[in-house]
Amino acid sequence: MTGPILLPLPGAEAFTDRLVQAGGFGRGGVETRRFPDGEHYVRLSFDPAGCSILIVGEMPGPDDRFLTLAFVADALRDLGARRIGLVAPYLGYMRQDARFLSGEAVTSRSFARLLAGLVDGLVTVDPHLHRFATLDALYTIPALTLHAAPLMGQWIAREIPHPLVIGPDAESRQWACEVAAHAGAPLAVLDKQRHGDRDVRIRLPDLAPFAGRQPVLVDDIAASGRTLVAASAALRERGFAPPVCVVVHALFGGDAFAAVSAVAGRVVSTDTIAHPTNAIPVAALIAKALSETGAP
Repeated sequence: MTGPILLPLPGAEAFTDRLVQAGGFGRGGVETRRFPDGEHYVRLSFDPAGCSILIVGEMPGPDDRFLTLAFVADALRDLGARRIGLVAPYLGYMRQDARFLSGEAVTSRSFARLLAGLVDGLVTVDPHLHRFATLDALYTIPALTLHAAPLMGQWIAREIPHPLVIGPDAESRQWACEVAAHAGAPLAVLDKQRHGDRDVRIRLPDLAPFAGRQPVLVDDIAASGRTLVAASAALRERGFAPPVCVVVHALFGGDAFAAVSAVAGRVVSTDTIAHPTNAIPVAALIAKALSETGAP
């Protein structure tokens, strides 16, 4: 078997199959299970010697997946794989990017060091960059960042009549502007203040010129959902229809999805994380980048 070969971690089989179909890649397999004491068992179902391997892993809640990734990557290396990359459509541990209180772990740096010790390169979609301008400022391995904004804008243009694209905060302006451009729609940007994980305050700009348009809230990550809920309430107070919410990564922890669904007209996401809201596929985007640049 020659590379590049795509190798799905548990839970990423369906996404890997879409990548294989989109890019014509080879596909490997891995058997994983738990011993009675809860420890991992890992066995590759092919010979990786001399091959370039792309591990595909959906990485929300990476704590439960990281050891499997580590054991798979180490087995590949031990059995002679030529190069090992990771395709993580969603990349976790980007939130804690600074030490805000004495003694805190800067887990984004810790996770980057751990991951860089396992694989030779990384491909991801719209990582949640805040204090790091690019992944290169955080990762010592080659890291390719792809962007779903054009796909989101194209979906809005097809599906939503007379849209008004609304970005979640000032930092999102450039990204939301790209979504709006591909949607052929005007853009408004919220003033957001976060006072805690679930305490979000929203102030809307003057939206009078956009009366009658369908608001479309866009965001990169929906985790607690509180930004989308607060913005929806503010829009309702201004007399707008329930918004369509379009996000890249549908994390939706706890009751977040129910809370957003209660105030939104529709909730849509890309398929970087498997979720009932998935409507915007990214496999072709990733496959094209892999074909053009080669395995990471």
